[in-house]
Amino acid sequence: MNLIWFRNDLRIQANPAVAAVMSQGTPAIAVVCLTPESWDEHRESPRRIGLWRARLLEVEKELSGLGIALKVINAEHFNKTPEKLLAFAQAHSVEQLFFNREYPLNEALRDQSVVRLLSAQGVKVSVFDGELIIPPGEVLTGQGEMFKVYTPFARAWRRRLVQFDSPIIPVKGSLPQSGEVSDSVPKDLNWQSLSYDPEYWPVDSDSIRQRVYAFVEERESDYALKRDYPAVRGTSELSPYLTIGAISPRQLMHLVSAKYRDDSWLESSWLNELIWREFYRHLMQAYPALSRFEPFRPDVEARIRWQKNDQYFEAWCRGETGFPIIDAAMKQLRATGWMHNRLRMVVASFLTKLAGIDWRDGERFFIEQLIDADFSSNLGGWQWSASVGADAAPYFRIFNPTAQSKKFDPEGEFLIRWLPELAGVPAKLRHEPGAGQALGRPAPILDYKLARQRSLSAYQSAE
Repeated sequence: MNLIWFRNDLRIQANPAVAAVMSQGTPAIAVVCLTPESWDEHRESPRRIGLWRARLLEVEKELSGLGIALKVINAEHFNKTPEKLLAFAQAHSVEQLFFNREYPLNEALRDQSVVRLLSAQGVKVSVFDGELIIPPGEVLTGQGEMFKVYTPFARAWRRRLVQFDSPIIPVKGSLPQSGEVSDSVPKDLNWQSLSYDPEYWPVDSDSIRQRVYAFVEERESDYALKRDYPAVRGTSELSPYLTIGAISPRQLMHLVSAKYRDDSWLESSWLNELIWREFYRHLMQAYPALSRFEPFRPDVEARIRWQKNDQYFEAWCRGETGFPIIDAAMKQLRATGWMHNRLRMVVASFLTKLAGIDWRDGERFFIEQLIDADFSSNLGGWQWSASVGADAAPYFRIFNPTAQSKKFDPEGEFLIRWLPELAGVPAKLRHEPGAGQALGRPAPILDYKLARQRSLSAYQSAE
């Protein structure tokens, strides 16, 4: 009997662990371990977990068509997972375990414990890099070290890609029946207090596939032109599916490359987003301290005094700062669990550089809210915004919320969508701090020019 362990890789196709199991031709069982205590500790977004659970129900159906039953283990916590898996393997006479590697520190330590424990009991373990196009350790400097800056990493990544064998092995046929019957995946969990919109984020494979093709064929070419405009559907909106593994970056890369007749796809603006995703995971593998919320540039952070200002932070969380673009973005996040990528940078810059609040507070709030909450990318993005991370934004790059709003939402369409009271404000004034106060909008919580100067002075002393 073989065993597949699913985590955030909820797909059948382009899943190297599944492909390896199918190639064996012998009976197999799939297993998923529920760890609500660890999810609570990590402040996982209930929306993301809800999406994950809904997708798991679809995977259960697809596995059944392959002759594989899905079993559910309540492991409660990461640290109990190795023993639970061993007990399950022994109870079902499992000879080999297959799974795809994860890179944050807690997950990596859990996986290492699983390998050690099961191997010691005679269970063979096969581990794959199904979450990345190129695994960590394959893109290094001439000195054999991890890159600390994105641009040279991206150049080296592209060069390595040409040499790297990255086929997608199709999964076909079915295995001999194991005799096992799938366990019912829990449909209501007491830690799931928020839901997501199942109509906007469908989880069946056909709908996901259609969304992927629609973006690649219809919008990918215009990505560089439209990606920064929040009122326009210019981004892929595929990040929730990537974070639960319903699609793989390798699938997306192959689709983009197939669209072009030459190698120009390697310079695709959207491919850059996939490379950023790879960069942050490679960094997390090379620098485990990042998983403990330590900055990549501790020398800079050591001389910055983050402010403890509950009034500022709560106003930012509620979308009541008095800066329209900040508030509209935060209300979008709270209502949908998703935020436009340009606005993620703008609101992060506002919190860290203008309000002076620790980037960790913002990072954790995003993890709690985002349906596409991805620890590596979220952590990397917040450190970038605070200028304490790898390839960090220069300390003097402080987004002006008003200028960003005028540039990327010139007609105020996005503002009105999330702050409908601004429809009663003249178009030219909608972007200004304090706009719509007579209609119930709050006064700005800070003065942009003064806050910017304080931030510049603080960061200059830290350089």
